[in-house]
Amino acid sequence: MKNSASRLHWFPWLKEKLEELGCRVFVPAFPTPENQSLQNWLAVFQEYQENLDNDSIVVGHSLGPAFLLSILEKAKKPIKAAFFIAGFTGSLGNHSFDEVNRTFVEKNFDWKKIRKNCKSFFVFNSDNDPYVPIEKGKELAEKLGTKLIIVKGAGHFNKAAGYTKFELLLEKIKKEL
Repeated sequence: MKNSASRLHWFPWLKEKLEELGCRVFVPAFPTPENQSLQNWLAVFQEYQENLDNDSIVVGHSLGPAFLLSILEKAKKPIKAAFFIAGFTGSLGNHSFDEVNRTFVEKNFDWKKIRKNCKSFFVFNSDNDPYVPIEKGKELAEKLGTKLIIVKGAGHFNKAAGYTKFELLLEKIKKEL
């Protein structure tokens, strides 16, 4: 976990908890925000691509779900589950965020292929996220054919919102193992 963004979240905690359960866990160090583009993230992920199989579970936060949607569009075999936290596609209505996120979220996703390449989707959004409106979570869940899990008062699910651990996410993942 080289990128500083990962230290501002529950990623290290979740990685540790899953490894305690015997899971192999990868947390790629994506360039954020400098050099942040879908192309650059795909280049980093190439190293991990071969690890995706029928038993794989992926977790993405914020821009991560849009990135994982691109991965799932191209997956050679379906994965077990995807957990999307504070995810979105399309514009957020914030020029600075929208510009840096453009290559990830402003595209026509092949929703049918994405749904075919993942057995179960879990979409978490907060009722008070300062960046991602809850409507974005509702749209994402609908397109994935799943229900939105609304977490009250979780903000953007980051350290600023008190999220250095994410027990609900861990419990949901454990049920998929």
